[in-house]
Amino acid sequence: MRNRDLASDYVGRAAIRLQALDVLFEHGGWADVVREAQEAVELALKGLLREHGVEPPRIHDVSEVLLAERARLPGALQPEVEALAAISRDLRRDRELAFYGAEDLTPSGFYSKHDAERARAGARRVVTAVRPHVPM
Repeated sequence: MRNRDLASDYVGRAAIRLQALDVLFEHGGWADVVREAQEAVELALKGLLREHGVEPPRIHDVSEVLLAERARLPGALQPEVEALAAISRDLRRDRELAFYGAEDLTPSGFYSKHDAERARAGARRVVTAVRPHVPM
């Protein structure tokens, strides 16, 4: 599969996850919103990087790569790069905890509506920023 095909696939899948976030949010699945938001952000940013000639590493947070390769990204996206990287970094921190929890906490009891709102807004911002720069 070509990089452009993968990039388009990644961003398309990220957009679908945005819809899933709304369903999870409507049902009060705060931890699941956080987890899925992270996946949407990861896919969108990896799609963006691929589309612009950067092979993303197989890690969940590509914020450092995004910042390091910002010159390869479209000029219109430059003002957003710092914010997109921060969203990726913040959501990555919650990835496993939102899914598995920990010995002393359950994800459903730990994450709040506010956490879900923040995660969903961040995912929307990233996908909305990326979509115009990755042909579908």
